[in-house]
Amino acid sequence: MAQRFESVAQVRQGLKDVNYLADDGIAGVAFLADRLDKPVLVEGPAGTGKTQLAKSIAEMTGSRLIRLQCYEGLDESKALYEWNYKKQLLRIQADKNSDSWTEVHDDIFSDEFLLTRPLLEAITAPDPVVLLIDEVDRVEVETEALLLEILSEYQVSIPELGTLTATQIPMVFLTSNNTRELSEALKRRCLYLHVDYPSMEREKEIVLTRVPEVSDNLADQIARIVRSIRQLDLKKAPSVSETIDWARTLVLLGIESIDAQQAKETLHILLKYQTDIAKAAKELSVDK
Repeated sequence: MAQRFESVAQVRQGLKDVNYLADDGIAGVAFLADRLDKPVLVEGPAGTGKTQLAKSIAEMTGSRLIRLQCYEGLDESKALYEWNYKKQLLRIQADKNSDSWTEVHDDIFSDEFLLTRPLLEAITAPDPVVLLIDEVDRVEVETEALLLEILSEYQVSIPELGTLTATQIPMVFLTSNNTRELSEALKRRCLYLHVDYPSMEREKEIVLTRVPEVSDNLADQIARIVRSIRQLDLKKAPSVSETIDWARTLVLLGIESIDAQQAKETLHILLKYQTDIAKAAKELSVDK
């Protein structure tokens, strides 16, 4: 298969062209994932751009994004495949007078009656694909084992159809918010990337990129205030996505320069717990 990227620099520039500001670490792991045909396990706090990285890679490469949103209770029928039982039953009823059960059996267990879910869809897709397995730490160990089997060989065994092997290796990103420890086997299979909160300078650049209407001075103030708030003992620190939402809010309100009162009145955009809002408001009062 043709390689997607020529160099780390090309990955970084390509991501920048689709408004994702990656450092050399992020771009380097994406480059190696393509060259080594390995999945990437992306860990870090919620809202730091883990999911957006997969979306941006798909956009910059012109690939189709297939997303498996993980949750507790996710099983094979929702992640991999299941048979269309209603359609199979209709087929059996239509041929109830047939003398050949073998013919009917072979018919109802064919591709026509197969409902593909994200994992199988990514494996069998003829076109370039980026597979996003989002919040993998939410699934049970049994489902994690299923993911490991798929990602090890890029093939799926279906008893009625045999083994389906990938015609092209998708780029795979697994994201985790560290709500539980993942298995060593899954970690060994993947390249590892930790995406943390950006530096103040990089967050300012992200705000300027994602909110073109914001002034340089306002973006600088936003980045500084968010950085100071993240240093507090909070239940949930503001994410990068919430920083962007705050910047958009301030622009919509016509605010050119933030004062303490304006910051306090809009803290609910950044923070989602009243105790956190109270702590941040107190900090802003002290600063001002």
